[in-house]
Order: sequence, then C-alpha cells, then structure tokens
Amino acid sequence: MFTRRRFLVLFPAFAASARAQTGWHLRKKKPVLPPAPLNVYIGTDTAKNVSKGIYQAHFDTTKGQLTVPVLAAATARPSFLAVTPVGQARRSLYSVNAVNDPAATATSFMMEPKTGALKQTSQVPSGGAGPACISVDASGRSAFVANYLGSSVASFRIQSDGTLSQSVDRIDFNDHKKFGALGPVSARQNMPHPHSATISPDNRFLLVCDLGTDNITVFLIHPETGQLSSPHSFANDHPGSGPRHVIFHPNARWVYSINEIDSTIDHYLWTATRFSDTPQGLLVNTNTPVKTIASDFPGDKNTAAELAISADGLFLYASNRGEDSLVVFSIRSKDGKLELVQRIACGGKTPRHFTIDPTNQWLLCGNQDSATIAIFRRDAVSGKLSGPTQTVPLDSPLYTLFV
Repeated sequence: MFTRRRFLVLFPAFAASARAQTGWHLRKKKPVLPPAPLNVYIGTDTAKNVSKGIYQAHFDTTKGQLTVPVLAAATARPSFLAVTPVGQARRSLYSVNAVNDPAATATSFMMEPKTGALKQTSQVPSGGAGPACISVDASGRSAFVANYLGSSVASFRIQSDGTLSQSVDRIDFNDHKKFGALGPVSARQNMPHPHSATISPDNRFLLVCDLGTDNITVFLIHPETGQLSSPHSFANDHPGSGPRHVIFHPNARWVYSINEIDSTIDHYLWTATRFSDTPQGLLVNTNTPVKTIASDFPGDKNTAAELAISADGLFLYASNRGEDSLVVFSIRSKDGKLELVQRIACGGKTPRHFTIDPTNQWLLCGNQDSATIAIFRRDAVSGKLSGPTQTVPLDSPLYTLFV
C-alpha cells in the first residue's frame, strides 16, 4: 500500500519542500495557560479605625500567592460574608455589620462581573445587636442572620435586584422553654448567643448554634417565604461547651460542631424526614468529642474558632485562639470519627477564621490580632499543612471568602 508516509520517505525533496511551504514541522501544541487568579474578599474589624471594611485581593492557585488587599467597600465591622450562588446572572455579596447596637445591620453589594468591584445596594436592620453570621440559601432567594448579642435569628428575602428585604421573620431565643436553659459558664453564657446559621445540604433546614445554651436548634425553612418554623433543639453531653459553628461532611450524613468555650469538636449523625406534613431535621450525638488544643494547654486560655473539611471528605481542620494553632484531623471513612494528624502554629495571633481555596491546595488563615493573613500549602494525601509560605499584612482580618 502506497501511503502518504511512504511517499515522503521515497521522495525526501518533496517532503522538504512541503515543510518549507506549510511550516507543519514548526507547529507545536498550544501552551496550557495557568488558571486565572481567584477573587478573594476579606472582612475586617473596623473598630480600631485602621481597616475600613471589605477588602479585595487575588489569589494565584499555582504559586499560592495572595496580592496585597485593597479596600473594596467601606462598611462597619463586616465579620461574616456570603455570596449569591454560582450560575446566577447577577451576583451579590452580603455582609453582617457586627456592632453592639440593637440597630445593627446587614448589607448587600453588587459585584461587578469582570473586576469584582463592590457597590452597596441595600442595608437593612439585622434583627438584633451583634450579628455574627449570614448565610444565603442555594436558590439565592433567602438569607439568614444570627444575632449573637441580640439573642435572635432573622430571615430575609433576596429580591430580584439582589437587595435584602426587611426581615420576614425574627426568632427570639430568650424563650427558654423552647430553646433551652442557659449553660453553666455565667461569664459567657449569661444570655442566648446564636452564633451561626447554617443551611443543610438539601436547602430545607437551618441549623443555629447557640453558644449561650449549648444547643443546636434546627428550623424548617419555608422556601417560598424564607420564614422559619418547627424548631427542635439538640444538646451535646458537655454543658458549658458553647457551640459556635457547624459544618456538613460532603456525604451530607455527618455534622461537626466546634465548641468555642471548652475547645472541643462534636460529631453528629444527620437525618431528615421527607414524606411528612412537617419535615424534621434530626441530630444524633455520637458522644465522641475531641479536644482541639493540646492536653497540656490551659483550657481557659483558649477559644476554638473555625472548622473546615477538605473537598474529598478525608480531613477536618480547626483553629484555636490562644494556643494560636491550626489542627488537622483525619475523618475515618467508616464512621466519621476524628483522629489527630497535625498541630501547627497559625503563623500569627488569634486565627478567627480560615478557609481552604477551591483547588484544595492552600489554606488562608486570618490572624486577627497580628494583622496578617498566613498562607499554608496543603498536602492532599496526608492532609498536613506546611508554611506559612506567605504572610500578607492586613489589619484585623475576620473573614475570608473565595468567589
């Protein structure tokens, strides 16, 4: 068979001429371009009159490098941020304004699609003093705020232009018959302190951690109105723990709660009824708490802060303010039990919040009292952290959000 290849071998002069005319011998595969840097928003503590609000930076996931943050929006004490779900034509960013005032607010900002620049579009009362958390549901139609000092949780509709409505519901946690008695640590548990409002993976329930009563309360979310109903409170077995935040495992069956006061993590089993007039979300405590601090570190010198789980569900990360550490646990696949892997210095002081980047290669830790953001490399196999590989100055970082 007389193929093209055989023809070129037998007639090399013709082959040389073809190469010269077409340049096919010089063609190379197009180089693979590095991924575009990710947009990062950082909420800061404005009480010191140094930082001014929400800052914007860009993160190179190939090099693990964060650019110098620049002010994106001046706003009072944006301690917690949330964003409209991916896929919507117009995306907005939402922030609480965590000031100790009954007239505290929640604020919305429109994000410019290309640059990520922020423009304030609404500001409404949060429903109580000291709002500590805001979350947005998967439909992008409702938002929920936990008011730490106001002992309340409020819900809001997100309107078609991305702005927040006035609150459509407000739940007062001072009803102790419904939400439980106060915990035994009088200095910290003198009143109900809703610290977080976390939406379940199926978008049907809201889990509220109350540091003041040691309870996690589960509400049913009404999807059309954003209102909350059918509360059920669940307690752990160690009063005085002070639940702060919860996180769902990727399997949607396990829930982990980090407890601020006694520096522990609880593991719960999650189930939710579907075929009922009043669906319920249920937590069952596995009674396997683990300490986040070393055994020889004074418990009264530390407050646990944040937790995160790697995308593959194999590792859980937690931060300690006082010990000033990041702790890595492996998650046992058969039962979700936590086993200590690593304890590493956070690269500063008071690691209030940290986040794992979307590629799961890096961890950004905001060290509130050393005015820095420390970047750590994450090993996907062992789960361990190394670094800091970079330390970026920014006064009083409180929250970091990748968009």
